[in-house]
Amino acid sequence: MTIHALYSPYNLGNLTLNNRCVMAPLTRNRANAGREPVDINVIYYEQRASAGLIIAEATQICPEGQGYISTPGIYSEGQIEGWKKITNAVHQKNGKICLQLWHVGRISHSELLPNNMAPQAPSAIRAKAKTFNSKGLVDVSDPKALEVNEIKFSFL
Repeated sequence: MTIHALYSPYNLGNLTLNNRCVMAPLTRNRANAGREPVDINVIYYEQRASAGLIIAEATQICPEGQGYISTPGIYSEGQIEGWKKITNAVHQKNGKICLQLWHVGRISHSELLPNNMAPQAPSAIRAKAKTFNSKGLVDVSDPKALEVNEIKFSFL
């Protein structure tokens, strides 16, 4: 691929990208206590709007899905409003942005979860991994295996 091609528009499904440069998701750990993106997040993504596509940082889909301190969610009104500020700023610069959605499963620590609950996972086997919480880098907590009746199904 020539440099010229790298900076040429690209059709990704129904989305026309200004170029073929895609920014990979990079966890920023800058959310506030409500797990809401803040003004520094707006500036960060706005500065990168010239990428063909920004894949924003991993964003938890529910309170039980958090795995790292100060990461944003997308399940509360405040979080949604924070992401709207970011997407509006990127769109003002003619940029394209999407979220990487996640639920970290067993790669979490009970301190990060509601009521200090155990991380939820397919099995009760602790991962050989670490995460960041208010104490710094710590071993992840023992997970709780979900039972079939605890799994909610939804069909789009």
